[in-house]
This record gives sequence, structure tokens and C-alpha cells, in this order.
Amino acid sequence: MDCTIESEGMHYEGNCIRPPPEVYSILLQVTLGCSHNKCTFCGTYKDKPFRIKDNDIILSDILFASKYMRRQDRVFLMDGDALIIPQKRLMWILERIKEHLPWVKRVGAYANTKSIRMKSLQELVELRENGLGKLYLGVETGDDEIRKKINKGSSAQHCLEMGKKVKDAGMELTVMVLLGVAGKVKSLDHARVTGELLSAMNPSYVAALTVILIPGTPLWEEYERGDFELPDERGLLIEMKEMIAHTNLSGGIFASNHASNYLPVKVRLPEGKQEALDLIDAALRGEIGLKPEWMRAF
Repeated sequence: MDCTIESEGMHYEGNCIRPPPEVYSILLQVTLGCSHNKCTFCGTYKDKPFRIKDNDIILSDILFASKYMRRQDRVFLMDGDALIIPQKRLMWILERIKEHLPWVKRVGAYANTKSIRMKSLQELVELRENGLGKLYLGVETGDDEIRKKINKGSSAQHCLEMGKKVKDAGMELTVMVLLGVAGKVKSLDHARVTGELLSAMNPSYVAALTVILIPGTPLWEEYERGDFELPDERGLLIEMKEMIAHTNLSGGIFASNHASNYLPVKVRLPEGKQEALDLIDAALRGEIGLKPEWMRAF
């Protein structure tokens, strides 16, 4: 959504996104854009170059929240990669949240492998001790060939190492994966190796999203040239089934309840795996209706 507003003191600029679990969180925009902003499928932050917002603006928004958002006990730091903020400054933001929003129980943020690598384990622990308890990491795929093609800027092994680092710091880790990103030909290969990567990472939550082709992005241009073919609805269901079949978590949740998906699934693994596979099979047989195209959004 475009939320370029200054409403009664709250400052938002450009496209603003947050994960579904943060729907009731205080949305505090501390950066603009994404520090990577090179993924071929993403058009979210093309409207603004990356920068960290001024401290006085951030403090102003925190003070606004202290007056008008007292029933919301979580904060989500936008935009695409708040963890990239230098440690001293990020600690200052967390300290101001603790000072002025003492009822807040947890702060969350998006992260990428670069920003996690730039923080030492001790720095991540310090951030967690000051309230940053949850990070969202966009993995997309465990297939290194596809990762290079979509310009993720890191390998699957690097994702695994950075995910473990977040968990070693005592933070909750949510991982996002992207159905359809490998195209039709490599769909099942992508599903299998991504499931294997998720199993090795063992995050507390896996959020599966589905590619929506966005005009103006490099992936859209590949599609227009005929170099990329997105699996159809049935193919995407089979891909998700294959991914779940190869994902083994120790009590984590696998969910496809994002607005981009055709079929919402939410199960705890390992005990809910068969339930998820049966649900997808029922959808493949036409016994369960899929989300209509007009209701999907990225």
C-alpha cells in the first residue's frame, strides 16, 4: 500500500509493507526502502532510495505512538531492512521505544543476510535484550542457481549460517520462501532443496508467499521475453506440497496465509504435515476452492 502521509504527527513515506503477523503492531518507519533492493521479482521499494530516517522524525513517531497507540503491544520496524542500521543508532531507537512505550512486549524487523553478517553475535544479543525479539529473513529459495538468477546476493549456505546466528542470539526467526520463483521447469527442484534448507535452519515460522509478476521488474521483463514461465495454480499447489513434504521442523509453523497465495495453509510441523498434504490434495481434486486472482496481492 502507498502510505505517504503525515497523519497527526506519524510520518510514513512511499510503499509500506509488513508481515501478516504484524497486522496489529505499531508500524515505525525507521528506514526508507531496502538496503539490497536488487531482487528481480520485487518492485516494492523502487519508489525510494534507501536511507535511514532522521532521529528527530523517529522520536516524533514514537511519541505519537505513546499517546495514541497504547493498546498495541508490539512494534514493527519498517522498511525493508531495519537491522542494517548501525548498532549504536539501532540501540538508541530500541531504548526510546522502551522509554516511551513501556507496554510494548516485542519489536520485530526485516533482515537480510548482509545485515545479519554485519552484526556480531554479541550485538544481536544486545539488541534482543533491548527488545528486538523477532527477525524476518527472506530466503525465497534454497536453490543457488535460482538465487543467483533472482539476484539475492547470497548463497543458501550463507542463509543457513545467518539463520542459525539469529537463533543463537535467542531471537525468534521467521523465514519467507517464494513459491513459483524458479519458474515451471525447476519448480519441484526448488521445492525440494528449499524444504531441505528450511529443515536445516529450523526456524520457528515459515511464511510461504507466491510470486506475483510486477510490471517494470526484471522478472516481468523475463516473462515478457518468454524466458520465464510461472507455474499455473495447480503447479503452484504441487510445488507447495513438495516443499512441505521435504520440510522437517521441530515444532515450527509452516504457513501460506499471505495474500499472494491461492490456498491458505497453516500447520505446525512435524505433527501437522499430513494434514497439510491432505488439504493440498483436496484442493488439487477441486474439493476446496482457491482464492480468486482479484483477491491476491503481494
